[in-house]
Amino acid sequence: MGPVVSNLNLERTSRWRWLWVLPRLAFLLFVGGVALLLWMSDRADNEERRATLISDVLWLEQNLRFHLTRNEELLGRIDLAHARNARDFEVFSRTMFGFESGLRQLMWLDSEGLLKQSHPSPMDQSLIGESMAVPSTQSFRLARALGKSVYSAPYPVLPNDWQFEVHVPVSREGKVVGVAVGIYRIRDMLGDSVPWWLAERYRISILGDGGRVLGTRSRVESTVDEDGYQVIFDPPGWGLTLHAVPYHAPRPLAGILLSGALVVLATVMLWSLWILRRHVVRRQSVEEQLRHEHSFRKAMEDSLDTGMRARNLDGEITYVNPAFCRMVGWPAEELIGRRPPMPYWADDYLDETRAIHDRVLAGHGPVEGFELKFKRRSGEVIDVLIHEAPLIGGDGEQVGWMGSMVDITDRKRAEDQARQQQERLQFTARLVAVGEMASSIAHELNQPLAAISSYCTGAVNLLRNQVPAADVVPALEKAVEQSRRAGQVIRRIYSLTRPSENNFEAIDLAERIEVALGLMEGEMRQRLVRHSYETQGPTMIDGDPVLIEQILLNLLRNALDSMRDTPPEQRTITIELKASDGYAALAIADRGCGIDPAVADKLFDPLFTTKPEGMGMGLAICRSVVESHRGRLSFEDNPLGGSVFRCLFPLSEH
Repeated sequence: MGPVVSNLNLERTSRWRWLWVLPRLAFLLFVGGVALLLWMSDRADNEERRATLISDVLWLEQNLRFHLTRNEELLGRIDLAHARNARDFEVFSRTMFGFESGLRQLMWLDSEGLLKQSHPSPMDQSLIGESMAVPSTQSFRLARALGKSVYSAPYPVLPNDWQFEVHVPVSREGKVVGVAVGIYRIRDMLGDSVPWWLAERYRISILGDGGRVLGTRSRVESTVDEDGYQVIFDPPGWGLTLHAVPYHAPRPLAGILLSGALVVLATVMLWSLWILRRHVVRRQSVEEQLRHEHSFRKAMEDSLDTGMRARNLDGEITYVNPAFCRMVGWPAEELIGRRPPMPYWADDYLDETRAIHDRVLAGHGPVEGFELKFKRRSGEVIDVLIHEAPLIGGDGEQVGWMGSMVDITDRKRAEDQARQQQERLQFTARLVAVGEMASSIAHELNQPLAAISSYCTGAVNLLRNQVPAADVVPALEKAVEQSRRAGQVIRRIYSLTRPSENNFEAIDLAERIEVALGLMEGEMRQRLVRHSYETQGPTMIDGDPVLIEQILLNLLRNALDSMRDTPPEQRTITIELKASDGYAALAIADRGCGIDPAVADKLFDPLFTTKPEGMGMGLAICRSVVESHRGRLSFEDNPLGGSVFRCLFPLSEH
């Protein structure tokens, strides 16, 4: 009986084992079947959406190509009478804009590339680098040479706003008489050409080199799938591609509910068997993550160069990191638990430090950070930059304040040295300017001194001849007037040689210009240079009169030096000063050699000069001084030859 019973037990055990495995196997087969069905259904839907996407993108590409080609044809048929008349050109432009094809601006260039008409008018070109309204010279030349339409590379005009140009040559009797330029804004072109039903399905974008997004039409609130389709956008070419990404289409609710119910019911059969094991595994995993996270954060805080300090709501120190201990020289054991006054507070700044400490604890500390003086354990006083933020506990309640501190002692020392060096450079530049004007100063002083000598000699002769005193007084008065004039010249030169402390005051820029012209008058006469000066509107600004005179003298001297090779009859300096949009706008134009485009970008760099005897600091100092007055300094070519330097200073509010 024993062997029989044993065999029965083995058979029963095998049978129950099979019954235990069967539900698991059935569950796996069921889940696999449902997953396969969902996968096949999803794949079929994706293939259908993919085919629709490709068809829609190709249709959109053909539609955009049609609009661009049609605009080329219309621009090529422009009437020359319209191109020569501003009103007719505006009517023609508005007609083109009415096609809703993304055109932003139309221009008419003659055969030499000069801008004759534009609608809307181009932006102000007075400041370098601040306007993109000039058509592409390369595209113009290529269109004129090939005799067919040429597109320019896209370029930005505003943040996230790109545009490109189409240059269409216009020929009459086999000769190119001009080029019509159409400027497309990519964002507007997509808005005009992409129909609403297409925008409801896809996010349509135009991409440039490197995948940069140049324009998009999309529903911001919708999510998109990761896959998409793109085609080459030619014209205009230049590596542009038309990219469409479909929006995520939600699945039918009934199918989702049915599939979810099946999966949930199947999952419940095994969930009860694994719930305890999952709980244990999850607990172990969380504990391991917490240990790892704590170790990582501790290592990160210990490796920081920024000092970290935590205080509770009563101001007691609860935590400091090693960087803070190195900064102040006290170990963490001596700092944790301390209350104000702290041992690292500087003795000479206790009141200031205590006041800012109380403000922080009261919740009124500076949001952008503040600077304080700290004292190291060795007694050295350092400058620190502190940012304080509320310390929030795990329950969401504030439990204290967390401060981050950076030692800025070396940085402040470097800033002070740089400021002193800048002041020395400005002072040196004034001395150089005075040295260069030595001959002019001598000429200015010789005239009043010679007049004084003449008047005094005449008065002596009159007195010797016993002429009445009343006849001698006019000669002596004229001598006094000439001596006063000589004194003014000396005082002007003396003010230029004194170090400036940037003491701003309300000054009349027109008067400063007259003073500078007075100092340069003698040298202008020697070099046969004429000048014209015109002023309009208010010219009061807030500034340092000595520094303003230094700028004017540097710019006037540069204008004189640039006209060394100019014929004497053309040596003219034109000075215009007027008020414009809250600024005093000063323009100094010369008829000299001009600025070589190859060196234009480096013109304001320190130690860069185009003069054999120059130091390369004049224009660099001028720009620094103008910017310190909240102004701007720029230059441009003079249409009559030479250069025009422009200074903008905010008008005084007093």
